[in-house]
Amino acid sequence: MVQRHWWNGSTTTRSRRDVFIRSDGRRWDVLVRIGGAPGRSRVQDCPSGSAAAIVAGAWRGSEHTWREVQPPLPV
Repeated sequence: MVQRHWWNGSTTTRSRRDVFIRSDGRRWDVLVRIGGAPGRSRVQDCPSGSAAAIVAGAWRGSEHTWREVQPPLPV
């Protein structure tokens, strides 16, 4: 289940980026998607929710264009 979701604010498929924190209640991971739904994705397993938050923050970097999606959209 998606716990948190951010996107970079780009509406074009080519430059869109999404970062998701997901958990099934025991395991945590961060999914990064480049190019919208039809694009490429990468998953990184994390040992905890706080570790997932750190990894998600690293993927978002220091750009101020990132927006959190509320409520998180399912992947």
